[in-house]
Amino acid sequence: MTIRPARASDLDAIAAIQGQSPEASHWPPDQYLAYTVLIAENESHCNGFIVTRELAPGEYEILNLAVRNEARRTGAGRALAHSAMAGRPGAWYLEVRESNAVAREFYKSLGFEVAGRRPKYYTDPEEAAIVMRICS
Repeated sequence: MTIRPARASDLDAIAAIQGQSPEASHWPPDQYLAYTVLIAENESHCNGFIVTRELAPGEYEILNLAVRNEARRTGAGRALAHSAMAGRPGAWYLEVRESNAVAREFYKSLGFEVAGRRPKYYTDPEEAAIVMRICS
C-alpha cells in the first residue's frame, strides 16, 4: 500500500468512497483540495483518504477519514492516520458521530481520547459529535 498526496484526478474515487461511508463527513470532494489530503493506494486503486488541516501552530484537525468497503480492516485507515500525523507533533483533534462506535474505537486504538461532546453538531440526521484529541 502506498500513501501519497491526493490529486484532482482522485476526486471521483473520493466521492465514491464517501458514497460507501454514510457515517463519514460528506463534503464536495473538490473542497478537500484546499486542505492536506492523502490517498491510500493499492494496485492503482484508491482505497481510502484522509483530510487534515492545521488549526494553529502545533494544533491539527482530522476533517475526514474514510476507506472503501473492500479495503476496510486492511490497515489502510491506520496507515493514513499515521502518515498524516507523522512529522507534525502537537495536539490533534477530530469530531465523530456519537453513534459511530466503530470509528470511536478505531480512534481510541490510535491513542485518541474523548475531549468533549457537541450536541446537535451533525445534521441529517441530527446528532451529537464526540470530540477526540491526542497529543503527539
